[in-house]
Amino acid sequence: MRLGIISALAEEQHGLIEALYSPAKQIHGMREYTSGKLWEIDAVCVLSRIGKVAAAMTAAILVEKFGVTHIIFTGVAGSGDKNVKVGDIVVADTLVQHDFDASPLFPRFEIPLTGLSSFATDVALTEKLAGAAAPVARVHRGLIASGDQFIGKSTQIQALKAALPDVLAVEMEGAAVAQVCFELGIPFAVIRTISDNANDDAAVDFMHFIKTVASRYAFDVIRNFCRCGAGGNPWSL
Repeated sequence: MRLGIISALAEEQHGLIEALYSPAKQIHGMREYTSGKLWEIDAVCVLSRIGKVAAAMTAAILVEKFGVTHIIFTGVAGSGDKNVKVGDIVVADTLVQHDFDASPLFPRFEIPLTGLSSFATDVALTEKLAGAAAPVARVHRGLIASGDQFIGKSTQIQALKAALPDVLAVEMEGAAVAQVCFELGIPFAVIRTISDNANDDAAVDFMHFIKTVASRYAFDVIRNFCRCGAGGNPWSL
């Protein structure tokens, strides 16, 4: 197992690079990839930057150049459901690109030539990630929606919820990584800490949360995840 860990922003991955044993850094495609041992797991950490294209490019490079066998995307997201509160964690079972619409050629949300409107995460990887998150915060499992826009108005989340009633969280990268991993045959999982309610206060709440809480959550979850596989890597993934 060689684990690729992606985040969009430095605060979402704070402490993980510092925790790598014998880190080696390499610049490629305007990104810094840092490889090493993370609690005995062979890992590569990288910041994708914000947005679907940036995330997709980063995921593809992790696989094709750095040889990762599994990918986790960790970061923050806005709530997409009234029962999902700030500080909760959402672990994706499926992801959809909520801003993708090739109709009438294809149904709304469907990615052409895949026949899929949503992409399922790897079951085993997701189960282990959810277990690692459980001691950190309240965990939800379900649909995460990604799009190239910051959802920061009540009207936006209402429209999104009308189109995708099951959505639990909204962000800007996960579904793009999901599509890349699907097409390359790479097991993946996506975990998001809820930073805001995707409403008119979202921008202020987001910046405060990411600076004060997000990094600690990500570090604790990934540490728990890696330690579960340490001591001989009993992953069976």
